[in-house]
Amino acid sequence: MRNTLLRTVAALMCMLAASADIMPVNDFDVEKFGGKWYIVGFATNAQWFVVNKAGTKVGTAVIVPTAGGDMDLSYANLNANGTCWRMTHMAKKTDTPGRFTFHSQIWNNDNDMRIVDVLYDDYALVHTIKTKNGVSEVLNKLYSRTPESSATLQQKFRQFSTETGVLPDNIAILASNAECPEA
Repeated sequence: MRNTLLRTVAALMCMLAASADIMPVNDFDVEKFGGKWYIVGFATNAQWFVVNKAGTKVGTAVIVPTAGGDMDLSYANLNANGTCWRMTHMAKKTDTPGRFTFHSQIWNNDNDMRIVDVLYDDYALVHTIKTKNGVSEVLNKLYSRTPESSATLQQKFRQFSTETGVLPDNIAILASNAECPEA
């Protein structure tokens, strides 16, 4: 039992170390990245997601680049009861184009976000390392300019997510959903 636990901890440490080496896309352009995206894929081993995965549906992200190269992130999801869940962050650029950091007041965690692949008029793969109380978790999102994504893109997202340590059962292509009204 002890050896199994040690192996599991060692494997998780290796995955997080490998995740820290994930680099953003070359020549990232924050202006082209701006606008409305649909979050159509979500992947993480975080317990909160594992428990709530079945009810998670497509939401929106609106990215507004700032004059200084940061990003104002606004997320919205329509809940089953008709209410809207909203969250905003100001993601600060780093010295590495395509890499941003922010602190989430809602979740009280620090986030290291990297745009690892993007076709600005089609899709983006976003890789975030979330750290709270010294514990880090990987969260991958598949952004699309439309509420759906192709089978090829879904497979690309699944492959990337497993390569960054997310278990296959914890990778979700999200069910369609109505949008929240403008705030």
